[in-house]
Amino acid sequence: MTWHVDAEDLRAYSQGELAPPALWSADTHLVACAECRAVLAEVGESVDAAWERLDAELDAPRPGLFERLLVRVGVADHTARLLAATPVLRRSWLGAVVAVLVMSVLAAQSTGSVTLFLALAPLLPLAGVALSYGPALDPTYEMAVVSPVHGFRLLMIRTVAVLTAGLALCGLATLALPGLGLRALAWLLPALALTSAGLALSARLGPVLAPALVGGTWVALLVTAHAVQADSTLLPFTAAGQGVAAAVAALAGGLLFLVRDRFDRFQGSAA
Repeated sequence: MTWHVDAEDLRAYSQGELAPPALWSADTHLVACAECRAVLAEVGESVDAAWERLDAELDAPRPGLFERLLVRVGVADHTARLLAATPVLRRSWLGAVVAVLVMSVLAAQSTGSVTLFLALAPLLPLAGVALSYGPALDPTYEMAVVSPVHGFRLLMIRTVAVLTAGLALCGLATLALPGLGLRALAWLLPALALTSAGLALSARLGPVLAPALVGGTWVALLVTAHAVQADSTLLPFTAAGQGVAAAVAALAGGLLFLVRDRFDRFQGSAA
C-alpha cells in the first residue's frame, strides 16, 4: 500500500470535521492501514492535550493588579494569591479606614485634641488582622485550607500585609497633624500591643472573641483614664504608658510564638 491519508485529513478526522467523500476514503483506509491508525492516535492525543491546556487557561482566574505586582517583586505565586485574597486589603475596607482616619484628623484639627485619633488608630490594625483569618470571618477560608502553607505562617503573612497597609494609612494621617510632633506617633506602640495580644489570645479564645475582648479592654482603659485624669494627656500615651505598651507587645509576641501550632485548627490541618 503506497497511499496514506494526509496528516491534515487525519487531524480533521480526529476532530470530526472531515467531510465526505474524504471521510469515507479515510474510514476504508484506516481499517487496513496500521501506520495511519498509529498516526491518528498520536494526532488525537495531541489535540486532546491542546484542548485540555486551553480549558485550563480559560478556567484559571485572572490575577489582579495587586497580585501581579506582588509576583513581579518576587513573591511566590501561591503567597501572592493568598495576600491578594485577604479581605481587609480590598478597597471597601481600606476606604472605610481612610474615612475613619480623615474624620478623626479633622476632629483633632478643629478641637486641638488628638485623643480621638490616638484612641482609634490602634484599633484599626487590630480589627484588620482579626478580619483576615479564621473560618468565621475570612470568605477565602476554603482556599486557605488547601493552600501549601502552615497555619501560623499564613497568619503571619496576612498579619504583616494588613499591618503594613494599616500602619501606612495611620502614618499618613499622622502627617496631617504636624504641630503635635512626636506626640502624634503615640498610637504606634499601643497598636502593636493590641494586635499582638489579640493574636496571642486567639489561639485559645478564637479569632472573634479575642480581638473583641482586647478592643473592649482598650476602650475601657481609655474611658477610665479620661475619668480619673485631670490633664489632657491620657495615661496610655504618656512615657509610662508607652513603656507598658512595649512590654505588652513583647510578651504577647513571645506567647504567640509558643502557641503557634494551635493556629492549625483554623485551617483544619497542618500544611
